[in-house]
Amino acid sequence: MACFGNNEKRTEWTPLEERSVTDIPWLIFFILFCIGMVIITGLSIAMGGTSRLVKGYDSYGNICGQNNSKTLDIPQNGGDFTQRKFVFFLEPCKIDLVNRKMKSIALCVSKCPEEELKTLEDVRKFAIMNGSKLCRYDIEHSSYPSHPDKATGCPQLPVKPSKARLNRCVPVDVSCYAQFAQALVNSVSENVFQRIAAGVMASKEIIFGLCMLSIVLSGILMVVIRYISAVLVMILTVLVVLGSIAGTGVLWWLYVDLKKSTNSTSPVEQAIAQGNTQGLLAYAITATVFTVVLLLLIVFLRKRVALTIALFHVAGNVFTHIPLLALQPVWTCMSLLLFWVCWLGVLLSLGTSGSPVLNTDTQTVEFKLAEPLQYMVWYHAVGLIWVSEFILACQQMTVAGAVVTYYFTRNKSQLPVMPILTSVLRLARYHLGTVAKGAFIITLVEIPRLILTYIHTQLKGKENACARCMLKACICCLWCLKKCLQYLNQNAYTATAINSTSFCTSAQDAFIIMVENVVRVAVINTVGTFILFLGKVLVVSCTAFVGVLTLRYQQEYTVWVVPVIIACLFAYLVAHCFLSVYDMVVDVLFLCFAIDSKYNDGSRGKEYYMEKALMEFVENSRKAMERGASGGSKELTPMARRGR
Repeated sequence: MACFGNNEKRTEWTPLEERSVTDIPWLIFFILFCIGMVIITGLSIAMGGTSRLVKGYDSYGNICGQNNSKTLDIPQNGGDFTQRKFVFFLEPCKIDLVNRKMKSIALCVSKCPEEELKTLEDVRKFAIMNGSKLCRYDIEHSSYPSHPDKATGCPQLPVKPSKARLNRCVPVDVSCYAQFAQALVNSVSENVFQRIAAGVMASKEIIFGLCMLSIVLSGILMVVIRYISAVLVMILTVLVVLGSIAGTGVLWWLYVDLKKSTNSTSPVEQAIAQGNTQGLLAYAITATVFTVVLLLLIVFLRKRVALTIALFHVAGNVFTHIPLLALQPVWTCMSLLLFWVCWLGVLLSLGTSGSPVLNTDTQTVEFKLAEPLQYMVWYHAVGLIWVSEFILACQQMTVAGAVVTYYFTRNKSQLPVMPILTSVLRLARYHLGTVAKGAFIITLVEIPRLILTYIHTQLKGKENACARCMLKACICCLWCLKKCLQYLNQNAYTATAINSTSFCTSAQDAFIIMVENVVRVAVINTVGTFILFLGKVLVVSCTAFVGVLTLRYQQEYTVWVVPVIIACLFAYLVAHCFLSVYDMVVDVLFLCFAIDSKYNDGSRGKEYYMEKALMEFVENSRKAMERGASGGSKELTPMARRGR
């Protein structure tokens, strides 16, 4: 399962020349794991969980909309409920957030009340007119107003209007959902939550319009970012330099001013001022050292920043030739949503599966899985993480394959008609095992991190300070390890797309390339991440500006802040999805460029694959090295000689 003992050797890089199936054992392992998840789905259906989930069931073990046989010895269990197709809750807003289940009694009814019923007499009339009894089965509708069990066997008054959704009577009044939020945040009044919920529901069309605006802005940003990347880098450099110099100057000015003022104060105040003066002196010296180091780094790394700008320019050309790359987040999100919906459906089916058990305290029926079958839930949870990471890894491999095809095709007119489709077919035919292995490595780190996060949440306020710090440190370390592994995996997928090697060999080769170019990697990730972050901020700011102008001056929207926040969160997610592909393309291009410049020198038989923008960067770097070598020594460096 590990990379140790991997004997695969590669003497040279052969981009796109030979393809072979990689990591076959891991593909078999992943297929067997998915078969296990399919078996769990079948078991949940066989045990009746899916039927109860789809049709709904009451608190006495009866499935609504069908004829039920008697399974437990209680009066309400069993009977023909063919005409009673909807689940009605006597107290629809009564939910146990700790145990994540409804505490209300559920009944099967033939029709949901679409108008408010204020008294039990109204409930009785509703039963007579519609044939839908909203009280317990053993209570006759004629005795609703006077029955001794009316407080517990009849719905809570007033009965709010509801609509039939997924065979359930769902309350229309949003105040019911506000009570859920109030249960989560008890320090805020219920009235505030009701106003927020009402404001969101009233402005849902505007929220949808703002979300669409964020999608358009993100698409436009991807088109223009290649033209403004140089400007953004210049602005970043100027702001950082000016900010550092100004901050250092202010600290020294405060130090000198405070030192002068200490001569005219009392002895006590002079002692206090002396401490402040020493503190300001330490801050000023630290700021000075930081500014000097920063300026030196900017001077020495300014040429490497040019590589980042060149990569962004080439990335723009990639999107010009392969525009469907921009839609990759859409397909990935759709795949993830489809999988998550199916996964949640199976989880809910498992929750409603099992044998009926009578709760003697409430005289209601609950469904519990047998002890061995409860482990299926944990298996299912691991499947959520692994398959989700697998889908994300497939996107990375697809993007890497398309970009690698673009980079290592000298004549761009000879690119495949649909490079994305070609990359997907290559992935499906050769590299699914590699993707499964990389996703599993992330899963191994993610599972303990989630477990520790859950423990930290459950023990919040109970553990001592030492245990709390240790838990947080472990969670942070695992999070950092996950991010590092994700970056290494992405480069391993790129190496696999180039040379068709297994995951371990590709990860090793990519790691060596990154270590040899560690300064360039740092600069590209720092500057590139900042440029893309500015793009996300721009999309969110424009969305927020339009949202405030639209909602602020319309009197009917009393709470307009929450809709704007919702739209801004969606705008950030959309911008992140689009720009993450841009970031991914830049990373793939850099690895291709590093391999190209390492194994080729522009001579006959070793021509560069890179485009003009990167070629100019290499040429400028070669000339700079030649000037430096000729100024300091008559002998040129090996790289300069190779460049000639």
